[in-house]
Amino acid sequence: MSELKPLAPEALYQSCDTSRLDFETTAELEEMKEMLGQDRARKAIHFGVGIRAEGFNLFVLGPSGLGKLTLVRRLLEQRAGQELRARDWCYLNNFTSPHKPRALSLPPGQGRRLRDDVKQLVDELGGAIPAAFESDEYRTRRQEIQEEFETRQEAALAELQKEAEAHDISLLRTPAGFAFAPMREGEVLTPDQFHELNEEEQQRVEAVVSTLQEHLQRILLKIPQWRKQVRDKVRELNREITFSAVGHLMEHLHETYVALPEVLEHLKELEQDVIENAENFRKMAESPGEEEEGKGLRGSLQHRYEVNLIVENADHGEAPVVYEDNPSFQNLVGRVEHVAQMGTLVTDFTLLKPGALHRANGGYLIIDARRVLTQPFSWEGLKRALFSRQIRIESVAQFFSLVSTVSLEPEPIPLDVKVVLVGDRLLYYLLSQYDPDFDKLFKVAADFEEHIDRTPEGTRSYARLIGTLAREHSLLPLDRAAVARAIEHGARTAGDSERLSTHVGNIVDLLREAHHYASEAGREVITRPDIQTAIDARIHRSDRLRERIYAEIQRGTINIRTEGVEVGLVNGLSVIDLGNFAFGQPSRISATARFGEGEVVDIEREVEMGGSIHSKGVLILSHYLAARYARDRPLSLSASLVFEQSYGMVEGDSASVAELCALLSALAGAGVKQSLAVTGSVNQHGQVQAIGGVNEKIEGYFDICNARGLTGEQGVLIPRTNVPHLMLREDVVAACREGRFHVYPLDTVDQAAALLTGLPAGEADSEGRYPEGSLNRRVDDRLDELYHLRLELMEHKHDSGGETS
Repeated sequence: MSELKPLAPEALYQSCDTSRLDFETTAELEEMKEMLGQDRARKAIHFGVGIRAEGFNLFVLGPSGLGKLTLVRRLLEQRAGQELRARDWCYLNNFTSPHKPRALSLPPGQGRRLRDDVKQLVDELGGAIPAAFESDEYRTRRQEIQEEFETRQEAALAELQKEAEAHDISLLRTPAGFAFAPMREGEVLTPDQFHELNEEEQQRVEAVVSTLQEHLQRILLKIPQWRKQVRDKVRELNREITFSAVGHLMEHLHETYVALPEVLEHLKELEQDVIENAENFRKMAESPGEEEEGKGLRGSLQHRYEVNLIVENADHGEAPVVYEDNPSFQNLVGRVEHVAQMGTLVTDFTLLKPGALHRANGGYLIIDARRVLTQPFSWEGLKRALFSRQIRIESVAQFFSLVSTVSLEPEPIPLDVKVVLVGDRLLYYLLSQYDPDFDKLFKVAADFEEHIDRTPEGTRSYARLIGTLAREHSLLPLDRAAVARAIEHGARTAGDSERLSTHVGNIVDLLREAHHYASEAGREVITRPDIQTAIDARIHRSDRLRERIYAEIQRGTINIRTEGVEVGLVNGLSVIDLGNFAFGQPSRISATARFGEGEVVDIEREVEMGGSIHSKGVLILSHYLAARYARDRPLSLSASLVFEQSYGMVEGDSASVAELCALLSALAGAGVKQSLAVTGSVNQHGQVQAIGGVNEKIEGYFDICNARGLTGEQGVLIPRTNVPHLMLREDVVAACREGRFHVYPLDTVDQAAALLTGLPAGEADSEGRYPEGSLNRRVDDRLDELYHLRLELMEHKHDSGGETS
């Protein structure tokens, strides 16, 4: 096996060649109009927007900061400019069922016009109707109706009077009503005179009076009927007068909206209601001295006939594109507001307020997926609207049938909208897995790329992106060196020297910070030192915990050795992620081995401090041992592995190479160089596999060694497949260039074990034997000793009559 060589400095950091950047500053670069590296997402959005089939709404997925919302809004606004404007929507009073307001759709701009026309109509009616009732014609005709009633009443009483006089009876009118009294010679008899009459005469008078009383009673019973007829005639007269006053005012509106049948129908109903309630207009004019009462009547009438314009598209020359940043249930589907009157909450159709679905109807609605899912009932309300293709304004209590009180039941509005959800990939996959309605409603996924290839063309495009972002945010232009450093930082952020991060948010933040430092220095362009200062300052603001941990390592509180030799102890590497900042932390991994039943104990798992991926890695290495060293015999081994001084959860398999090397060291009794640290995953064939956070891990161990003094013996072993990911700090690269630190690429565990122990790994011959003095031979011999020890114990038990296992 050839000797493992450290990587050349050129492999540790892929710098950007400024000679390939054909500009002096980004001010010379052409603006980038398309989002960088998002062709797949752009095509998906174009498809989702263009298709008009049910359920083809969009879910735009990817980490935050990629510019998802910016691209979506830009593409939707471009598409909306090619479409017809959405219609206006109004709610109108339902005069027959006020609790069920009617919805009215109008061409763009007609909603405001109708609202203003109706308001003006009510104002004009407030003057025209009272004036019509004060006219001489109205007074004369009403007087005629009243006189007709009085004439009929007097004629009936006169006829009764004549009949009574024929029998010498007089009809008297008293404050208490009508009465009959006998007469003699034209004079009414007093009660005493009546009693002086003979009995026969008295009986005759009483009989006549009784008959006259019946006649009078019939007349009195007819009087309410006559009065009702008078009222009916007066009402009919009022309707006629009102109609004449309203008709010429309504005629103009009918001509204006002749092409809108639904508006004409409402105007007819409004006209009929005005005629039925003309008295309210008269009362408004009859109370000039009662100013507050007059205002109240006028406001009530305006309220009754008002046009509640909830969606207006007069000012938009295109379909609406709405982003709802607070997608609560009411903000999506609308709400019914209430006002307090006399200690009671009341509402009517004028208190109906629109939601985002109303404003976006006929266009596009963009919603943050996480926000709509965290708002109570919003997700169910949105799905219900999309399934029914209607917007139904209702309270949450009504939505779930929690109350039975009478409230408004507005007529639902037909829904024609394309909904775009923007969220993380995890949300998309969770919804797809656990919500059976999701795939029916959101059939188009637009997946955003987090990286682009760092090709010459990609680098030039990245430079254009940087220049465009600087102009969009009014920042100083960058010179070539600054752009080169920003590109290098983009590769480091991507964790791959062959790719660049498309996280627009991070790029903009970096440029803003660099702009700040350049401005403080009085420069007119952003230079490479400004970019580097911004990067260093950002790290410094976040690395308090890293400094504390490294300080404890230097003090010896956390035991990490960077020199000497130890058996069964290997320096492993892990990464601590603090959100926007991650750093590497060395950890000591120890292994013990003794006689046993072939079990490798993962102490982290046993105490429930190890995750499932870490446990999987330990199981893989244990089976690697059995397959390599115990093919034809039992593995008579009991081993244990542990992360020393770990007090939190251990997850991941990137320490499995280090754990395997520690175990081999313990079995072979071979010391491990503590100047080296190892990271990498291993498979069952002993091949080393790639891991994450390789840059942070190397730099973490370098920082510990550098603080103690580099000896030239220290270094890190990494999987060879991670070499393309290397974008190490400048000081690490410089130390490697000077031979004071080393980074070794691994292909197999044998390479790692040989470098750590200084012993040749050794390859098995045709009989499966390893060469003398090799590490594998020492491991194989030790396992053979344990196996024979097991045989001796079994034989001893058999000879002594004990049970055998």
